[in-house]
Amino acid sequence: MPKKALENLTESMFYVLMAFRGGPKCGIDVSQFIEQKTAGRCKLGPATLYTILAKFEKERYLTEIAVEGRKRTYQITGKGVQAYEEEVARLRHCVEDADSEGWMNR
Repeated sequence: MPKKALENLTESMFYVLMAFRGGPKCGIDVSQFIEQKTAGRCKLGPATLYTILAKFEKERYLTEIAVEGRKRTYQITGKGVQAYEEEVARLRHCVEDADSEGWMNR
């Protein structure tokens, strides 16, 4: 059975949606949020970031709310919030499964 679009988010996609949970942002704001939130562990180049933003806009996870020259500002939609919350729940289940094995403390 084919997977539906964006069924599981990549780490970069997850952090992009997380950034928008804090309010509308442009690409630079998103990059700065992710770099700060992950202490530099997760870095998005412009090509990756703008590919994700375009994908999210196409899937209606984000909507464009302002354009000033080349600067575009987006905000998360209800569908984007739902996708983010589903991914948080999926990741929590993964961690619970790992914890239940008890291998981290060995």
